[in-house]
Amino acid sequence: MRLAELSRRSGVSTATIKYYLREGLLAPGRQVNTTTAEYDEEHLRRLRLVRAMIQVGRLPVATVREVLGHIDDDSLGRTIRMGAALWALPQVPEPDEDDAYVQGAHREVGELLEALGWTNAKLLVSISPAYRSLVVSVAAFRRLGYNWPAERLVSYAQLMHQAAVLDLDFVETHPSEAEKVETAVLGAVLAEPLLQALHRLAQEEESARRYGFE
Repeated sequence: MRLAELSRRSGVSTATIKYYLREGLLAPGRQVNTTTAEYDEEHLRRLRLVRAMIQVGRLPVATVREVLGHIDDDSLGRTIRMGAALWALPQVPEPDEDDAYVQGAHREVGELLEALGWTNAKLLVSISPAYRSLVVSVAAFRRLGYNWPAERLVSYAQLMHQAAVLDLDFVETHPSEAEKVETAVLGAVLAEPLLQALHRLAQEEESARRYGFE
C-alpha cells in the first residue's frame, strides 16, 4: 500500500507517519522509485502499536524507540524480550532502601512469593520494576497504618495470576515473536487501564448489591 492508504487505514496523518519514519519508529517502506514507497500489513500493525503507546500510554518518542528496540531484538529469548520491552515503560521511583517500611515490605513481599510458590519471580527481584513497584505499594500501605493481612495479598495475587494466564494465552495466538512481544506491550499500555476500570466497576456493582443506592 502507498502512504496515503497507510494513513487512511490507520487513521494517522501522513505528516505524522513521516515523522515516525524519521524518528525510526517505523521501518522504511520498500522503495518503488525516488519519491514513492510501498508499505505492508506489518507497517500498519507497528503504526497502531506506536500510536497506542504515544496517544494512550502518553510515552515520549525516546521511550517508544527503546521499547521497539527490545521488541525487535531477536537475540533474546521470549521471557527476557518481553521483560526488557515492558521494563522500558515508565516505572515507579526506586524505593528508599534505608526506609524501615521499605525494608519490612521487602520481607513481606518475599514471604508472599514464597507462599505463592512463584520461584521464577523470585529470580527476578533484583531487576524487576514490578517487584519494586509492589514493595513501594506495600510500604505505603504499612506507613499509612493499613493492616492488610498476608492472606489478602495472596488472594489478590492468585487473581492476578489468572489474569496473567489469560494474557499469555492471547499472546500465544500471534504467529511471530515480534507480534507476541508487541501484544504483551499493548496489554501493559491498553489492558491495564481496562482492568483498572473493570475493577472499579465491579466495586460499584458489589457496593450497590450490598448497600443499595441510598
